[in-house]
Amino acid sequence: MNEAKHIGPGGGKSEFWLDRFLPNSNADGGQNRALTLPALKGFLYRQRYVMAVTFALVILAALFATLLMTPIYKAASTVRIEPYGNNIVEGQDLAPVVPANEIGRYFITLGNVVESRNLAYRVADSLKLTERAGFLPEGMDGAKPNGADERAWERQKRETVVDMLQGGVTAIVPFDSRIMSIEYRSPDPVLAAEIANAYADNFVLDDMRRSLDANAYAQDYLQEQIADVRGKLQDAELAANAYARKSGIVKPLATGGIDEAESEAATITASNLISINQNYTDARARRIAAEQRWRTVSGLPAAQLPGVQQSQVVQALVEQRSTKAAELVDLQQRYDDNYPTVVEARAQIAELDRQIARTGSEIKASVRNEYDIARRQEQALAAEMKNVTGESLAEQDRRVQYNLLDREARALRGQLASLLARFNEISTAANVKEGSITKLDAAIVPTVPVTPNLWRNMLAAIAIGLASAFGLAILREIFDDRLRTLEEVEERLGLPLLGHTPFIENENLREEIAQPFSALSESYASIVSSIEHALPADSRVLQFTSSQASEGKSTTSMVVANQFAQLGYRTLLVDADLRRPGLSKLIADKRPEKGFADVLKGEAALADVQLQGTAERLTVLPGGKAPDNPVELLSSDLLTKFLDEQGEHFDRIIFDSSPVMGIADAPLLSRHVDATVFVLEANAIDQSQARTAIRRLLHAGAYIPGIVMTKYRALLAGQYYGYEYQYYTYREAAPA
Repeated sequence: MNEAKHIGPGGGKSEFWLDRFLPNSNADGGQNRALTLPALKGFLYRQRYVMAVTFALVILAALFATLLMTPIYKAASTVRIEPYGNNIVEGQDLAPVVPANEIGRYFITLGNVVESRNLAYRVADSLKLTERAGFLPEGMDGAKPNGADERAWERQKRETVVDMLQGGVTAIVPFDSRIMSIEYRSPDPVLAAEIANAYADNFVLDDMRRSLDANAYAQDYLQEQIADVRGKLQDAELAANAYARKSGIVKPLATGGIDEAESEAATITASNLISINQNYTDARARRIAAEQRWRTVSGLPAAQLPGVQQSQVVQALVEQRSTKAAELVDLQQRYDDNYPTVVEARAQIAELDRQIARTGSEIKASVRNEYDIARRQEQALAAEMKNVTGESLAEQDRRVQYNLLDREARALRGQLASLLARFNEISTAANVKEGSITKLDAAIVPTVPVTPNLWRNMLAAIAIGLASAFGLAILREIFDDRLRTLEEVEERLGLPLLGHTPFIENENLREEIAQPFSALSESYASIVSSIEHALPADSRVLQFTSSQASEGKSTTSMVVANQFAQLGYRTLLVDADLRRPGLSKLIADKRPEKGFADVLKGEAALADVQLQGTAERLTVLPGGKAPDNPVELLSSDLLTKFLDEQGEHFDRIIFDSSPVMGIADAPLLSRHVDATVFVLEANAIDQSQARTAIRRLLHAGAYIPGIVMTKYRALLAGQYYGYEYQYYTYREAAPA
């Protein structure tokens, strides 16, 4: 009777809540639904109370916490930072230059200095906070305990004050400016402003103190270096002088206009060599010039010499001769050659000629004398230079060690000069009290507390409340594996959905069933149609079961049987729940004494125990009293005999069996029926429980054409409210 045709749920892998909305292959190879608006609406509707309570608790907790918090005031002072300093005079640039790419780290370092324990000590001491009433926590704001050490008690109070200062101060490091804000928070607004100003003042003083300390340290260091270098220089100069005296090396004194390095590098011998070499060069040049002049005039008569011709004496003598010669010519024209005046004139001309010749010879001889003198000077200087050169070469051998000593002395002399110049610069800068940090704005007494901020806390509480509400709701959904939607039934269980019925309150159930055009009746009509379509042509025996009790299988089996009867089928509805028969409650007010078990055992006839159904062709066989051995009855041949006998009288036999979980009745009965319809209550049964029940039926050889979902709530599934009542009704339609 039962065909080996199994449609069952796919794999037994565990699944999470989010798997319902993420794409994933199901047993039939389909795809799960993605996160949709109906799914989200259903999630929100199901968890509305949990989310609302969680959100309200967070808001109330934040509100009470805000109202109970002590008001905290914030005061802020600002300082201006010049990372490159203000160098008014030379010597202020003791701190290293901050590179442009290190400015950010420099500001962060200054911020850490503000929040440091060292600066907190200075602020505590400047304001005498250990002695201020009301600042220290309760228990320390008073006299020291009996037996406590005075120094230890004061040290403990000071450390406590420093801890409180560090906990309240914050340095706002600038990123796009050079203005740093120093903030302090305290329940006392006046104290907050006072401490913020004290931090700024001590921060500036600390910077100046560091600058002065660096200057003083530099002066002390330079003084030590100057004394050390001066001593070394004295020793080096004495050693150089002693070696020079021993080696006979004499240096000339430096004079104005002479480079000191050249003066110190030269000696008397070297200076003489330089002077003689220069004189020798000049003498040689003079000798060459004189020799050239002599060679030019040596082969010429004296009268033709340019020097003779240009001599004023010769020119005067020549002029006198010309005058005398003219007078002689005049006298010869008037007198005889022997005339005394003519003879005297001739004698005068001859004397002038002798004087001219003698003067020319003297001039020519002077050129020769100049040449001879230049040659003798050159020879003398050459000999002297040879002697001095020898002395200089010998002195150079002696100067090797002296040069080392002299070079060391000159290096120490330059080092001493540099140290003295730097010391003078730093000494001048010591009187300039200008640091890289200056106070810009003083803190003013705040009038409005920064905490608690009611609006900010409420906004944070709203965010936390929403996150907590959603988190808790999602957590509940993750651990809630109940089947709610129509799509989940087919996707998770791997069986087709034959239909679903809306949720109806128990007190309205009979009224809904009695009305043929109610939403419940219309839904069952659709279910009957689906069952008719899913069953093979010769199928006559049906079983309705569920995983557990109270899922609506009895109501479903009764209404389906009634629908079949209304369609003209002779229908027998059997209450096969032999453990807790309950079908008769839907039909009769009193439970019959005998029923299905008695008919199986042959102790009663069907005609004697049957009840008349709500439809004309419907016969109901109640369960009667629960037998002692229901499993033996259902597994015996009595059930087969019963079906054979009743099959001749009825077109449809419908069994309302017991639940599957924990009981073997339904799987045993499924072997004798043509099809088993699995009834599933929406929002009540876990997916794993439903799968287990279906798996038990399939292992018993049941054919399950599909599932009927009962008590479906559209809002819990994320559908709109009218989805439950989408069935057409014609009750109000007037006949034509």
